[in-house]
Amino acid sequence: MGKLSHFDRQGRARMVDVGSKSPTQRIAVASGRVVMKAETLRRIMDKEIEKGDVLGVARVAGIMAAKRTGEVIPLCHPLNIDSVEIFFQPNVERSEMRIETRVKSTGKTGVEMEALVATAASALTIYDMCKAIDRGMKISEIMLLKKSGGKSGTYIRSAE
Repeated sequence: MGKLSHFDRQGRARMVDVGSKSPTQRIAVASGRVVMKAETLRRIMDKEIEKGDVLGVARVAGIMAAKRTGEVIPLCHPLNIDSVEIFFQPNVERSEMRIETRVKSTGKTGVEMEALVATAASALTIYDMCKAIDRGMKISEIMLLKKSGGKSGTYIRSAE
């Protein structure tokens, strides 16, 4: 287990100094799920939600959230992001929408938090747009699947 870099020797929170690090390509992939009633999933897929195109709005919300992660998570650096891609995969049998987010940047620090925040914002937007018909939706399993770049190298979540 490595040391926690967001604390100084006295245990005070700090933003990590990345000034001497060399820029490298950083990629992070995160995922999450929104479990809902079968009828809610059907209405999302058939674009029958009164507020509009749920997945289109959720995609834009996730992209916006990735770009603003440094404003929301206190010790994150503001980053120049090269790309954000958000994919939705409905699962009718499980009555859920799976979200997968891929964030890419060339910089001095990773984009894991941007991918996770984008996934969460997309899931919350789905909830917000559908809560009038399904307040029992459940957002779950938001996690990092993969990250590459930087000194710590590549991480790939093992199958659980």
